[in-house]
Amino acid sequence: MTQAEFIPLAERYKDTVYRIALNYYGSPYDADDTVQDVMLKLFQREESFANENHARYWIIRVTINQCKNGLRWAQLRRHEDLDAVTAAVELQTPEQSEVYRQVMSLPERYRTALYLFYYEELTVNEIAALLQVKPSAVTTRLSRARQKLKTKLTEVWNDEE
Repeated sequence: MTQAEFIPLAERYKDTVYRIALNYYGSPYDADDTVQDVMLKLFQREESFANENHARYWIIRVTINQCKNGLRWAQLRRHEDLDAVTAAVELQTPEQSEVYRQVMSLPERYRTALYLFYYEELTVNEIAALLQVKPSAVTTRLSRARQKLKTKLTEVWNDEE
């Protein structure tokens, strides 16, 4: 890949890679490492992408694979304190902070499905292909994640009243 092809892609997708990795690890430091690793793989890629969607899909797939590989190492199984992670992410309102906090407390499989569906605006079939699961599994994960979030947020907001 030429530098002229790499720079716009890196600028466009570095935040996406960071957010996906933060979703997996729960650690801003590990997410930064993953961004570097994915960008290095992108730069070393010899072929050009057919189109923008192909590039986006490739980058997300490589990020997910990199995160899964990283989780295999025992030292990455530790997670930062949720308050430290929440403090590292700038949110506009207390409500957004609480939603983010509750999403990050979900199991990884639910967090990833939610993130890809709502923030990356991928379809269920695209998510299934990226995660290498059946579309019905993605639908189930999204449904369970929504239900868990609804329960958690209802409890938190009722406690505040």
